[in-house]
Amino acid sequence: MTLAIEAVTVRYGETIAVDQVTLTVATGEVLALVGPSGCGKSTLLRTIAGLVQPVSGQIVWQGRDITQVPTHQRGIGLMFQDHALFTHRSVADNIAFGLKMAGASTSRQHERTHELLEMVGLAGFGGRSVEGLSGGEAQRVALARALAPEPELLLLDEPLASLDRARRIELNAELARLLHELRQTSVYVTHDQDEAFSVADQVGVMHGGRLLRSGSPAEVWRDPQSELVARFVGHEAIIERDGQRFAVRPDAVALVPPGDRPADGSYAGTVTACAFQGDRYGLLIEVDGQQWRVFSADPSVVGSQVKLTLRPDMLSPLIG
Repeated sequence: MTLAIEAVTVRYGETIAVDQVTLTVATGEVLALVGPSGCGKSTLLRTIAGLVQPVSGQIVWQGRDITQVPTHQRGIGLMFQDHALFTHRSVADNIAFGLKMAGASTSRQHERTHELLEMVGLAGFGGRSVEGLSGGEAQRVALARALAPEPELLLLDEPLASLDRARRIELNAELARLLHELRQTSVYVTHDQDEAFSVADQVGVMHGGRLLRSGSPAEVWRDPQSELVARFVGHEAIIERDGQRFAVRPDAVALVPPGDRPADGSYAGTVTACAFQGDRYGLLIEVDGQQWRVFSADPSVVGSQVKLTLRPDMLSPLIG
């Protein structure tokens, strides 16, 4: 076990920003903290970094309590949304900054900078001015700078939020590959569920300062456990059967082919949206005032009436 967050609580005056959160992150694992704005995910990351002090609980790193240890003594790398590069310095100087501050030799600075430029896909960019970089290039430089001192723990706070969607998807895939190739223990904060699920080994969903659910992306998606988590991961439809509430996952729903007689317990709905998604169509179907997400091999006409059946074994029971 590398990182242990033990019953951490953070207050700002009377406001509880983080409420008794407990999590563990294994060596080489990427933990993604997700949730809506104000849920406490960035505050928790800053607490791990030592930028915020908890009122109770502990941050334990490699078996050592670092709750009171200053940020610069924690051996961590930090990457933020605004990337905070030095605009008056070259790309290479930005990447080497942490190494220089740590007293690394000039040859080591050059060697590591060259290695990282290759790693993040910016070979030949070392002499360029930071001011001339695109948003995606600047984020790559910020990542290289965070990795330069070879931190044992990397903390990333909404690192891709300032990019457009296409660039964000591209860099997210590259970042996921890089972190796993390096076996870089990381905590990654984002409000984007797709971004979190594609990069993380473990996901922690937060709301109102509390950790509602943690587990692998597949575990959280298949078994959200609470309505808040279910809705956050896209399971908007909630039904009740025999006194038990369930989240309706898209893969639990099947369209009844036109002309077929629906089975007992089927649902009637109206198609409100249909979008091609590469190998299938994503449908939104209004059922009893709720929007059900459904996947289909064939398109449906918006406004058409359809029948739906559910696979009971693929419904997600809710306990909160």
